[in-house]
Amino acid sequence: MSRGVILYGPPASGKDTITQELTRLFPECVYYRRLKVGGGRTYGYRFTTAAAVDDLVRRGLVIYENERYGNRYLVDRPYLDELFASAAIPVLHLGQIIGVKAVRRYPASWLAVLLWCPREVSAERARARGSSDVSARIAAWDETARDIELNGTGDFDIRINTDQHSPGEAAQIIHDCLVKMR
Repeated sequence: MSRGVILYGPPASGKDTITQELTRLFPECVYYRRLKVGGGRTYGYRFTTAAAVDDLVRRGLVIYENERYGNRYLVDRPYLDELFASAAIPVLHLGQIIGVKAVRRYPASWLAVLLWCPREVSAERARARGSSDVSARIAAWDETARDIELNGTGDFDIRINTDQHSPGEAAQIIHDCLVKMR
């Protein structure tokens, strides 16, 4: 069965940095670029129009959709199908447990990883990377903490505290878990 990775965590918890290490160290891991409708940050997304998204929704090809920072973000079935067909291990970034649950319904073996760091660390990292909307990122950190408080951590296979592990260590931990899933 195909395998995939879900990285869940608040803003600046290390999703991008750990994904860079995973894809560098283990070429079979490929970053899943979500569809995005809106503005702001461009790195890591496939931009599209609201009309194109509405068409995907009508055809039942959207696995998960959320809105944050005034934008729409989607996990779409065609791109995920394409990655699995190429024998890749997709690495998805999500910030809501409901999204983790939705993606886990896709027929594959999923390793769900909770990436965590303290609020202050998240804020410091957001400022260091030049985020212009640090207050919105911190509000999203608070939403993530509430999400975990309400839903628990039962949807995750492992937790990595990114203020205690380097990105390389985190990537190795994730890869070791993927190997065990074979």
